[in-house]
Amino acid sequence: MKRLIIQIDEERCNGCGQCILDCAEGALAIVDGKAKLIKDSYCDGLGACLNCPEGALQLIEREADDFDEEEALTAKAEREGHSGTSAAGHHSHAQSMAHAMPKPGGCPGSMARALKPLAPGAVASNPQLTVELPSWPIQLRLVPPTAPFLKGAHILLAAHCAGFALPNLHKDWIAGRIPIIACPKLENNEALLEKLTAIIKSGQIAKLTVLRMSVPCCGGLERLVLQALKDAQSDLQMECHVVTV
Repeated sequence: MKRLIIQIDEERCNGCGQCILDCAEGALAIVDGKAKLIKDSYCDGLGACLNCPEGALQLIEREADDFDEEEALTAKAEREGHSGTSAAGHHSHAQSMAHAMPKPGGCPGSMARALKPLAPGAVASNPQLTVELPSWPIQLRLVPPTAPFLKGAHILLAAHCAGFALPNLHKDWIAGRIPIIACPKLENNEALLEKLTAIIKSGQIAKLTVLRMSVPCCGGLERLVLQALKDAQSDLQMECHVVTV
């Protein structure tokens, strides 16, 4: 089947091992000084490892075996000298998201999972959360400029806070758009600008909408986009909406 899976540019890879630390499933290893994908079925395609300082990793869509979480965690536990049970008992957020596989016929990376209803008065210690996203990842610093879901997309670049400030975010803003989030106050602006410029330069996206808060620090998000458009020498259509606090 065709699905998103990691690809490593060996010329850029310096063997620092950051991706190994970021991959909860243990899909990657350093071999002869370079990061390697051990096995297709170990990679969930969610991109938690994309925080590469050299930009050597990206998600691509290609024919690959289905992700097998149990197999991946068991193999990782064996390499680390633990039992498979104990390793599987410590799932990260990225691992729990791996169960949210694409709907048949849906966009690559699209995810949906039903919320299991609770009886009145019941408290869930491990609730199943509904996921309704057209793409993944959504953190700007993790989005590969060549990601297939960017092709012809209307991007919604939203401040982190917007998701908590707007009760109808999905219905009013995410519907029909590809969401990407960033925070100019808490993240490295130079890195954000570099990634934004690369995404715009790729020529894949059709339109860009910025959704920011009215607080002064959030104005940096709009300024980053304007600078990225300038650096990319792009006439891409952009509009900005401000959420009043």
